[in-house]
Amino acid sequence: MLKDKVNVAVLVSGGGTNLQAVLDAIDNGLIKKAVVSIVISNNPNAYALARAKNADIKAVAIDKRGEKLTAILFEERIKEIIQKEKIDLIVLAGFLCVLTKDFCATYKNRIINVHPSLIPKFCGDGFYGLKVHEAVLAAGEQMTGATVHFVSEIVDGGDIIIQKQVKVNAFDTPEDLQQRVMKEAEWIILPQAIELVSEKILKGEI
Repeated sequence: MLKDKVNVAVLVSGGGTNLQAVLDAIDNGLIKKAVVSIVISNNPNAYALARAKNADIKAVAIDKRGEKLTAILFEERIKEIIQKEKIDLIVLAGFLCVLTKDFCATYKNRIINVHPSLIPKFCGDGFYGLKVHEAVLAAGEQMTGATVHFVSEIVDGGDIIIQKQVKVNAFDTPEDLQQRVMKEAEWIILPQAIELVSEKILKGEI
């Protein structure tokens, strides 16, 4: 029997606002082709784990720093979970660990990430969280936004799936801009991208 939904693992490091946007989109019927099967965090204190539990979704913490895990050992633990849960798509939603080349190759076209800028601007090594928005403001940009892209061994270098622009206001602080980019772009395009990619997986196109 053919599957009608893609099993998704969401990898997070912090509060999980993007995770919540995905869960809300599933509840609201905006995502029809996917279900979140498990949430994995490298941070045992991540509030995203509580969000998962509140939604009756499995939540697992792999304390990379606390257990002093190498990248290889850390990723082996993730792979074990991915295989056990029969995961079809991995979604990075505020996941602050850079995945190795081997991991990206193993799950080619099956890992997507949301980044808070209009790639190729303000992306790559060192551009995460508020640093992105600080750089946007320092450069005097009039527009910014968010991008969902496939993950490759090049940080923020995989093929773009969808982007959405957000206007930069004259008196924005990095915090202002961060909040607006999340609300006006990230929380909208991440669910859209999950639905698009899930449909392609179900059709056998990727």
